[in-house]
Amino acid sequence: LQANIDDNRRAIDEAVALGAECLVLVVGGLPEGSRDIARAREQVFDGMSAILGHASSNRMPLAIEPLHPMYAADRACINTMQHALDICDRLGEGTGVAVDVYHVWWDPSLELQIARAGHKGQLLAFHVCDWLVPTRDMLLDRGMMGDGVIELRKIRGWIEAAGYNGCCEVEIFSSLDWWKKDPDHVLATCVERHQSVV
Repeated sequence: LQANIDDNRRAIDEAVALGAECLVLVVGGLPEGSRDIARAREQVFDGMSAILGHASSNRMPLAIEPLHPMYAADRACINTMQHALDICDRLGEGTGVAVDVYHVWWDPSLELQIARAGHKGQLLAFHVCDWLVPTRDMLLDRGMMGDGVIELRKIRGWIEAAGYNGCCEVEIFSSLDWWKKDPDHVLATCVERHQSVV
């Protein structure tokens, strides 16, 4: 845990140097050899508690990014907006969430949780892409906006209605498709799709 705390303190310093709006935290999964997800989740709280003072003194908000439950074991044991916001409420000022549609689009309480976060000023980042059917790789097969099943316009509407006015970041991990294409074509497609479907 201490090595992770030290890494995150350095990440805060780097985010400050870059002029970032917030530091997005992908919180990690189960410790090696563990099956205790409740303890892993409590370690997220403990770790964030340990770095929050450093982040606050540097005016760097910490954004928990809840990841899809398929990543609970190895990448992030915080998997819903509600859970992320519950942790933020325990930690207090200087914390919030990064909303990545790829990870949260399926959540029946998404609209409610976005409104909850907006009411408390906890919407710190917004990421878009699309969920392909079928998905060929759980990490590296995200879709271009409009190519999948996510109701992007609806979710963006909820985000904006909740008071978020920051960047809408395109985040497409796509080693099977978009990473193989000409970067100019990818960028032009991102712009067109952002205007037409997001």
